Amino acid sequence: MKVVVVESPAKAKTINKYLGDEYVVLASYGHVRDLFAKDGSVKTDQDFEMVWDIDPKSAKHIKAIADALKGSNGLILATDPDREGEAIAWHVLETLKNKKVLDDVEVNRVVFHEITKSAVTKAMGEPRELDRPLIDAYLARRALDYLVGFTLSPVLWRKLPGAKSAGRVQSVALRIICDREREIEAFVSQEYWTVDGMFSTGGGDPLTLRMTHLDGKKLTKFDLGNEAAANGAKAAIEARDFSVANVESKPTQRHPAPPFTTSTLQQEASRKLGFNARHTMSVAQKLYEGVDLGGETVGLITYMRTDSVNMAQQAMMACRDVVRARYSDRHVPEKPRFYKSKAKNAQEAHEAIRPTDPALLPDDIARRLNEDQRRLYDLIWKRAVASQMAAAQFNRTTIDISAADGLVTLRTTGSVLTFDGFLALYQEGKDDNGSDNGAGGGGSDDNDKRLPNVGKGEALSRTGISTDQHFTEPPPRFTEASLVKKLEELGIGRPSTYASTLSVLRDREYVHMDKNRFNPEDKGRLVTAFLEGFFERYVQYDFTAELEEKLDRISNGEIGWKTVMQEFWEGFNAAVAGTADLRTTQVLDALNEILGPYVFHAEEPGADPRACPKCKDGQLSLKIGRYGAFVGCSRYPDCKLTRKLSVNGNDSGSDLDEPKVLGTDPETGMEVTVRGGRFGPYIQLGEPEDKKKPKRASIPKGEDPHEVTFERAQMLLSLPREVGEHPETGKKIMAAIGRYGPYVAHEGKYGRLDSIEEVFTVGVNRAVDVLASAKKGGRRGPQAIRELGTHPDDGEVINVFSGRYGPYVKHGKINATLPDSVPPEEVTLEQALELIAAKAAKGPKKKKVVKKKMAKKKATAKKKTKKPAAKKKATAEAKTDEPASE
Repeated sequence: MKVVVVESPAKAKTINKYLGDEYVVLASYGHVRDLFAKDGSVKTDQDFEMVWDIDPKSAKHIKAIADALKGSNGLILATDPDREGEAIAWHVLETLKNKKVLDDVEVNRVVFHEITKSAVTKAMGEPRELDRPLIDAYLARRALDYLVGFTLSPVLWRKLPGAKSAGRVQSVALRIICDREREIEAFVSQEYWTVDGMFSTGGGDPLTLRMTHLDGKKLTKFDLGNEAAANGAKAAIEARDFSVANVESKPTQRHPAPPFTTSTLQQEASRKLGFNARHTMSVAQKLYEGVDLGGETVGLITYMRTDSVNMAQQAMMACRDVVRARYSDRHVPEKPRFYKSKAKNAQEAHEAIRPTDPALLPDDIARRLNEDQRRLYDLIWKRAVASQMAAAQFNRTTIDISAADGLVTLRTTGSVLTFDGFLALYQEGKDDNGSDNGAGGGGSDDNDKRLPNVGKGEALSRTGISTDQHFTEPPPRFTEASLVKKLEELGIGRPSTYASTLSVLRDREYVHMDKNRFNPEDKGRLVTAFLEGFFERYVQYDFTAELEEKLDRISNGEIGWKTVMQEFWEGFNAAVAGTADLRTTQVLDALNEILGPYVFHAEEPGADPRACPKCKDGQLSLKIGRYGAFVGCSRYPDCKLTRKLSVNGNDSGSDLDEPKVLGTDPETGMEVTVRGGRFGPYIQLGEPEDKKKPKRASIPKGEDPHEVTFERAQMLLSLPREVGEHPETGKKIMAAIGRYGPYVAHEGKYGRLDSIEEVFTVGVNRAVDVLASAKKGGRRGPQAIRELGTHPDDGEVINVFSGRYGPYVKHGKINATLPDSVPPEEVTLEQALELIAAKAAKGPKKKKVVKKKMAKKKATAKKKTKKPAAKKKATAEAKTDEPASE
């Protein structure tokens, strides 16, 4: 018997069916070990020796593999066919070697790019040794990410309170987002006009054209820069008669896009399906690992982490057969289409992402898939099949008309689809046009616009003239699709890591998503400015891309990984050491220099943008406090002006340096004012008296303080509001707005409300329902994120929950943790039943064991209290804000 190791239990289950009784297939559940999450796990002074840690879960999986090897004569490492898969295989092998369970056991490595019986069987007949260069590339990346994170993040914690982490690729991706924000802030909109003439042909057909030449000269975009110039051009048309000067028609073709790579799949799924990169990869993983198609589990797509646009010859021919059967012989090109990747640093050892069997049509298997799986498979299937279809054919026609004197010319262009080709099945989505989003020069959309038949010299009758004003628009903020595309174009990071990189930026609250676009938070802008000021080389696009090229050379066996590490560490360590004596004033001076144009704005032209608007004598400057940066006056404490930092220009209320009176409260006779504070705008009733603070109420996020009315202010000051008495206890239920949003409270229980407005309208019945799901101690109870169905034994509902230690499924009093390889949005009822049954079989924990664990925890805690305060803080920060890898 031979033991086969793969990453996930779903993959193991499928492959076990293919291989039969001679093999036992077990899952490693991803990586079985990683670097210790503490400083010193990469020993830079000992030839970059690494200290690995095996967590308890992984130890359990390794034990299962080691037990299975007893009496076995072979170990087959069948993890994924990429760098991470090779690394997992290496970790499993090294761990088993350390356990000394591989005596007389033959070890082989096999790879397959799709989970089908034929592919797996073929791979078993083509074993090889582990790929050492790929393992070295993994070690270099892991060491780099660790050293950047654990060396640079503490510098941020000390010098820039509120910052959480830095990362080799993460910080450069953040800089791209922040650089785009600077472009937007620096953008000055420019006015321009276009002039269109409406004409009628001799046959009565309408024809609209745009002015391209005036006074015999070709117009540039901004030649008609104002209304007067546009009216002058309009008058030039009105003063002349026009005829057709030239008609040019020529056939054109549009070719299909290549099948998906990891990057292009993430981009297109974002554009067309609204999926973020992480969700796209999660759904694709499930399609790759296999879906039950009537009793047989079949992998539906090839491996989804790839830079290649190649397809196997057999797959290309299968796609052509599908096209011929569904459309026509004309839709099949004369020869199969071959593609070459245009991406920087592309690794083309694998196939593109394609259906394992193009004959499995999306409609035929839709009922076997959930909605997201169906939509993604449909997208992958269409893209792959369309890549082997004939080009779409158009007839493109350009018509020029001019006056007899040749001084004024107008033009229109139209395209007519004459053969749909691949467009019968698929059309690639598009991102924003970039910084030049104005409407100049092109008129309406030229594509698929049919023009009337006209002949050269044919006279036209003018029916109207329109002048239209336009303004250039700033470049758009990045979507996930356009940011992934930008990272790939620059050669930064690897497509397989983009999903986790973008998630880290959101999790660290360096960015937030608004209308599916990345908006940098002030915290993110500060971190980027700090890194640009003191670690500029390490957030430069070119440096990061060059380092990526070196890592790829390691993969190809062209350069040693420790050589690359040594070169990087010498410069990076020196840069970090250079910040050791950095004073807060130096940090602030650098931040003021970099962010000054976006933080400080003059009240009037020519005025000093940093002049304090309150005392008039001080200078505004960035300050760093316990909770991060803010703006304050240099004359503090004589001038107490402070305001919330907002480099984005959207800090509503930051300019409220003087109280704005809204009205007088009829009950107290006190003034109600709106004010700007360090933590945002707020409402205040009256002034301080005898050291007694006046009543205040924060203005909810999203509400413009300049637009707050007296009535709205009174509503906010009325909080907390008494909703009524709880029917069971007779105690008061209160409604209020807290740090985390609107809520109701009753005897230590809190329940979150859906909106700010509900605070003012919620009734007793609704409040009781909200509180019913809350947990004592001020926290809400765990909330079900999915309902899977009912248990066949008792009919009780089984739900998926998001818990403190990760997602789990719940049935009655049994909670079963989901494995890392099973995303909560993908778990099925059948999987949940298996997990619950396994947990139930173990029975409840014995009290003695629990007591021992508690005693051990107390002893450990007692030891920890003896640590010096500074060391204790550093350890806590390292655990809560562990720097992420790419």
